[in-house]
Amino acid sequence: MSTSYLFGLHSAKARLEKQPDTVQKVYLLQGRQDAAIQAVVQLANTVRVPVQWVSRQTLEKMSGDENHQGVLLEVSAPQLAYDDLDSLLDQLTEPAFLLVLDGVQDPHNLGACLRSADAAGVHAVVVPKDNAVSITPTVSKVACGAAETVPFFQVTNLARTLESLQQRGIWIYGLAGEAKKSLYQMTFDGPIALVMGAEGKGLRQLTKTKCDELLYLPMKGSVESLNVSVATGISLFEVLRQRG
Repeated sequence: MSTSYLFGLHSAKARLEKQPDTVQKVYLLQGRQDAAIQAVVQLANTVRVPVQWVSRQTLEKMSGDENHQGVLLEVSAPQLAYDDLDSLLDQLTEPAFLLVLDGVQDPHNLGACLRSADAAGVHAVVVPKDNAVSITPTVSKVACGAAETVPFFQVTNLARTLESLQQRGIWIYGLAGEAKKSLYQMTFDGPIALVMGAEGKGLRQLTKTKCDELLYLPMKGSVESLNVSVATGISLFEVLRQRG
């Protein structure tokens, strides 16, 4: 099982609360004794994870000079609560609500998308294994705990996965600037998957052909498109609004 580092207060607390069995050790900044750090210490003690106090230089080296906020976890890859995406879908008791990201490569964008997905009640996020960012320490930090709560699936063949979802009765909606129908013209009361494109490039042509409907976000300004994480948040919360 591979080991990596996760840093930041929100992501550290979420991992200790939700997946303590994946945490090997907690590293904390020497001399820091504020309430936020003490909350991490208490969590670590509760789940019996060892704590080590280290220098700022050590934390900066371990985090790659990212903003670690005085806390860093040594973690193993989390184990999904489901064997695969089909297993998750089989256990749902309400219409499926999925987010599919077609080649998002910026960890900050993925982290922001996961955070919005968690807030909007998305059941799972699906991404391709190739040419897309996976869960990294930066993604976890930006996600503020959502990387530990939203099921995340990397699939070998995204087009085939979309076809499989359709066979389950899940309607596939892709966001594309050239679409003829607005997001706000649709009714999202059944099982759906929203598909968002990569930074700059948008949806791949093959992905577009697998969508049941392409939609656009109305825009009145001079910019041609929105950042993928912003567009994702807007789209997810329109679904949430309609579902009440």
